[in-house]
Amino acid sequence: MIVTETERLYLRRLTLDDANTLFLLNSVPEILKHLPGSPMKSIEDARQVINKLILPFYDKFDYGRWAVVNKQDERVIGYCGPKYLDKYHEVGLTFRFLPQYWGQGFATEAAMAAMEVCQQYHLAGMIGVVLLGNKACERILHKLEMHEKEHDHYLGYRVKIFHRLFVHSSKALMMGT
Repeated sequence: MIVTETERLYLRRLTLDDANTLFLLNSVPEILKHLPGSPMKSIEDARQVINKLILPFYDKFDYGRWAVVNKQDERVIGYCGPKYLDKYHEVGLTFRFLPQYWGQGFATEAAMAAMEVCQQYHLAGMIGVVLLGNKACERILHKLEMHEKEHDHYLGYRVKIFHRLFVHSSKALMMGT
């Protein structure tokens, strides 16, 4: 099911067929040096994450992390989308791409499209959690009009937290609803 699309990409729900790509996104050292957490050990780990975390999240909220597909070659090149972050009691925008697609604007393009879709779910806003020193992700969050809120520790790493309120929530706050 396609959630949204841009000129070069479309975002759709992740399926078990995406387990190999999800495994790569969570095991390639070049990617992991920019992210908190532990590497996946097998494709079966990726299948478990899809079955036990991602698919139930879709069922509960009707949104979640989405596969990002390059229209040019129909390959899944990463994922992007909302994920509830228990520690912060807020929805975070997450994105992760295979290294061969870095530096081409795909993450920014997907993140902008995902933010637009997320506003339709009447979220008050979203946060972004970035490891200290990950300037590329910081630039993307700035392009999304997210503002640095604080520094913190997340999953044992020092991070910056970015935040953006959505326009509809600001109006609701001013109206007292």
